[in-house]
This record gives sequence, C-alpha cells and structure tokens, in this order.
Amino acid sequence: MKTYLPKVNLDQRKWHVIDADGAVLGRLAAQVADVLRGKNKPVYTPHLDAGDFVVVINAEKVRVTGKKETDKEYMSYSGWKGGEKYTTVERLRAKHPEKLIEHAVKGMIPKNRLGRVLLTKLKVFKGPKHDHAAQQPAALAAAK
Repeated sequence: MKTYLPKVNLDQRKWHVIDADGAVLGRLAAQVADVLRGKNKPVYTPHLDAGDFVVVINAEKVRVTGKKETDKEYMSYSGWKGGEKYTTVERLRAKHPEKLIEHAVKGMIPKNRLGRVLLTKLKVFKGPKHDHAAQQPAALAAAK
C-alpha cells in the first residue's frame, strides 16, 4: 500500500484577514499558526507547506492576560559582551506592536527551513488598513 501525499498547488492558497482587536495574544497566535501550517485543511501533512496566507490587522489592540503587560520581558542579544537588552510588552506595543504577534507565532511553528518559509506568509499591520486588498482576503474570526 502506498502512502498518499497531497499535491501542494501554490495557486490554491487563500488569503485570510484576522482582526486582533480584543483577542488574547496566545490564542490568536495559535490560530494563526494553524492556518499558516494548513492544519485547518483535510490535506494537512506535517512536512509540507499546505497553509494559507494570513493578514493580521489592529496588532496594537491585542490583549494579554494577568500582569504580562508589565512583567513579561522579551530579550534580544547583539552578540557582543553585555549586549543583552530586555523590553516589556508595554514598551514593545508602543514601538513595534507587529513584533508582539510575529514573536508569538514564530514560537508556535517548527524551528527549521519549513518554519522560516511559513513565517513569510504572515503579514501583520498596525491599524485597520493593510496592503493586501488586491488578494481579496476572507475574514476569519479571531479566537477570543
């Protein structure tokens, strides 16, 4: 018996737009990661890229629970001695709210070549406007 492998047709990829207004960050990121990987399709295969494109709008209005707004820290390292920098959710939301969602989704996809390809299909925007109206994205309800 042969194993069935679906044909991944790049022309059949859909575009989805998700409004992050009021959505909890972790639940939203899990939903986005599933759509990027194609887990919402019957032809899901773990080692193939069968997912769709996702556009997230209103990134600055995403919600975090508990005291994460002030207590959760993101670390970056420059590669030099003493080059560690920490920033809170509050400061990151003020400067680059898109990075909150990108970082959360990046943690939920595979850490390999496939994961890096999947991240290129994620488009996050601050505010209600986005650059992908020509692709006619379908609205997808965010997990609240």
